[in-house]
Amino acid sequence: MEMFKGIDLNDSFVLNWELKKSCLRFEIEASVWPVSEFYSEPKENEYTCYRTSILLIRNIETVEGLKSMGSVRATTGLDGTKDYGNIDVLETNKDGYFIEGEFGSVKVFGGELCFEICT
Repeated sequence: MEMFKGIDLNDSFVLNWELKKSCLRFEIEASVWPVSEFYSEPKENEYTCYRTSILLIRNIETVEGLKSMGSVRATTGLDGTKDYGNIDVLETNKDGYFIEGEFGSVKVFGGELCFEICT
């Protein structure tokens, strides 16, 4: 997907998620690579550039398989930050989207996918 050019979701970290009415929102620490317009030099001791971002699927009809944040064990990094793993799979299909990670194997029916880097 063009919106993810230079973004490696498998190396990005899920910080939280919520489902409200017709919107599924993930806050992630995105792994950004030089081919992305959002790339900047990595901080000291970082593998690549990491930027806080929002992955949003809005106007959804239904969601199946999403775990609650309370049912998923967070990992604590050396710097004390917590995350819930990576986004292992993000696919579009005829019904909507399939997204998988520690948060579940999630089927999203309908919806529009948006991605934005927070500045």
